[in-house]
Formats: sequence, C-alpha cells, structure tokens
Amino acid sequence: MFSEDDLLPISGLQHLAFCPRQCALIHVEGLWSENRLSAEGRLFHDRVHDGRDGMEAGKVVARGMRLSSRKLGLYGVADVVEFIPSDAGIELAGRPGRWQPVPVEYKRGHPKKGNEDRVQLCAQAACLEEHFGLPVPEGALFYGQTRRRERVTFSETLRQEVKAAARAFRDLVKGGTVPPAEKRPGCRRCSLQEECMPEARKQAAKYVQQMIHDASEDGG
Repeated sequence: MFSEDDLLPISGLQHLAFCPRQCALIHVEGLWSENRLSAEGRLFHDRVHDGRDGMEAGKVVARGMRLSSRKLGLYGVADVVEFIPSDAGIELAGRPGRWQPVPVEYKRGHPKKGNEDRVQLCAQAACLEEHFGLPVPEGALFYGQTRRRERVTFSETLRQEVKAAARAFRDLVKGGTVPPAEKRPGCRRCSLQEECMPEARKQAAKYVQQMIHDASEDGG
C-alpha cells in the first residue's frame, strides 16, 4: 500500500507506453510543452468535464471524478463515471436503488494500435473498485474522430498489464534517469519534440565522433 504522497498520475502510464523518454522528461525532469494535438486533446477533455452531472438516459453521470489507488500507487481524474442500475451495485446518496460504476474515457483522436488507452481505463476501474469495494468489470472509450464508443472488458490479462505498467512507471520515476533519445514513429506528434530533439542529438553525437576520429587520424 502506497502513501498519499507516493501516488503517481495515471496519465503517466500512457506517456510510458508512447515513449519512455517522453515519460521521463515529463515525470522526472518536469518538462511540458503543448502542441496543436495536445491542446486539442486538453480542450476536448475540458468540454467533457464542463458538462453537468445528473441523470442521463436512466444513468447517473458524474464528471471529473477524482480517483486514487493505494494498491497501484496511482491517482487521476476520470472523464466520466456512469452509474447504471444494478442489484449488485452500490447505494448513491439521494438516488433510490443500487448502481454499478462504469468509467468512460474520452479521447480526441481515433482508436490506437496499442493497448495504452485500455490500460489507462482499466487503471481507473481499479481505483473505483478500491474506492467503492465492488468489482468494476467493464468500461468504455469514446473517440472524438469516430464519434463511437468502444466497450472494454477488464480481463485478468489487462489487469496484469496495468500492474506491470504501474511498476515500470514507478521504477522509471524512482530511478531518476532519462532514457537516451531514440527516433520513433510518434516523434512528429510529440509535444516535447523540440525539448527532446532525438535526430539532432544523434547527428551531434555522430559529428563529435567523426571529429575525434579525424583528429586521431591526423595525429597518427
């Protein structure tokens, strides 16, 4: 069980999956920069959070709910938690019946090839389970470009992936070392591209190596 002061942001799991160096620049060195994509994503989430809580289509909707898990050592904010009627659910103040929490994460873009969005959502579910003391078997991802929901079942395999990602994230932060620059397919989309400059660093390293080599040749 981690203390409140030792909790790390759930968002770091996505940063780690996208690029360990980006993750370390943000969560070890404290760097952050915004580009068009990250700004659009922030505004998209702000619009979701600015919506009103209450009943929608027979569900109780809570926006911007704060989450934490002492077991995983994570904290964050859920875009939306929907509470649907369920005999096995929890009681909600001022609401008759019992309700099952379902986390819903909103993404600006489209479904990704990797599993990082599902890992983030499953981590939110683990926080809800710890808070409410009941299983949260599934959630949903809503993508802005497709305007569709993707249902996500929190399998044991996915839960183990969340635990492994949380451990790797904590080890990276605790180690305090930023991985070396490495050109990746997602570099063009990264808001920290200028701070990281993997291609420029590689070219500089090659230039220095060539200078050393030329100097040794001349000296020989």
